[in-house]
Amino acid sequence: MIKDFNFYAPTRIVFGRESESQLPQLIKAHGGSRVLVHYGGGSARRSGLLDKVFDMLRQASIPFVELGGVVPNPLLSKAEEGVDLCRREHVDLILAVGGGSVIDSAKAIGYGVGYDGELWDFWDGKATPQSCLPIGVMLTIPAAGSEMSSSCVITKDDGQLKRGINSDLCRCRFCIMNPERTYTLPAYQTAAGATDIMMHTMERYFSKYEDMTLTDAIAEALLRTVKDSVYEVLRHPEDYRHRAQIMWAGSLAHNDLTECGTEKDFATHRLEHELSALYGVTHGAGLAALWGSWARFVMPRHVSRFVQFAVNVMGVSNDFAHPEEVALRGIEATERFYRDIHMPTSIPELIGRQATDDEIAVMVRKCSRGGTITVGALEVIAEQDMETIYRMANE
Repeated sequence: MIKDFNFYAPTRIVFGRESESQLPQLIKAHGGSRVLVHYGGGSARRSGLLDKVFDMLRQASIPFVELGGVVPNPLLSKAEEGVDLCRREHVDLILAVGGGSVIDSAKAIGYGVGYDGELWDFWDGKATPQSCLPIGVMLTIPAAGSEMSSSCVITKDDGQLKRGINSDLCRCRFCIMNPERTYTLPAYQTAAGATDIMMHTMERYFSKYEDMTLTDAIAEALLRTVKDSVYEVLRHPEDYRHRAQIMWAGSLAHNDLTECGTEKDFATHRLEHELSALYGVTHGAGLAALWGSWARFVMPRHVSRFVQFAVNVMGVSNDFAHPEEVALRGIEATERFYRDIHMPTSIPELIGRQATDDEIAVMVRKCSRGGTITVGALEVIAEQDMETIYRMANE
């Protein structure tokens, strides 16, 4: 069976070594006359990129204000600060310089400028976004895919609640991608980013809709390419070809292309949100720590899908006689890949100790919203299942 779908990907991508020079005309083409330049820590400034951006804006006579300080797992409080700044300075376009955390923070700001209520209302289900300021991106970290997605994930400081919402209103108008800007990414961040990219596709690939052969083939090629390329860039950080493959894959993995005709699951993502909210860990690493446990939990009811993944993505030989063993070898091969690139495959590897019973209870309560919601689509994961998966990952 093939699921009906509506594919929408309006973001203009400007890719390559000289792509940054097109920033002023892209801003003007999308109505930007007063810009908020939004960024994270000091790396964008230390690399000289921010100064380059500011110089281009000045030379093009585009007024701007700046707001830095976005952290991984971006905080609601920073977005609220940005909303106030945009209103006060009459900003009409936000330029996110960074990766997924900066982009998601920019999206949250964009939602909030035209809304009179509390910004968290959108993530608390009390309101639905009705508008968003135009957002452009200068991407420096390929991972989250937020530059082409409809999603926005924010963490509420009070209570460490990490939640996501989706709306086409927040899709970025343009994204500038220069793979050279990723040369200086630390190895851990590179590996975690590649893990996140692959997981965005795997969360769509593991679907009960198994007849969309073309979408499967695209997904499998993307997964194999990222897997091969991350080995190369970890050995040779300034390998432009493989950095470019990873950067482009990050966008394609989360712009819904690999969901056409299938149905996204995202149970592992929802489970991981509670890990990164509670422990402040890197999102990609948290996904690696949980995926094997989720896979072992659901695999017995979806053996053929896991066999296809094992053979077509992980290169496992298919003996056609013992499908469950082939499926399990695919899961094991994925975990070996994670370990090869120094990603964790369990919660103790991720945080340096086992999670306590109380911590597991907190994660289950938040993920299930007190037992009122489930996650997942390949297989519905309810409150008790969440606890089982967390405990499997905690061994």
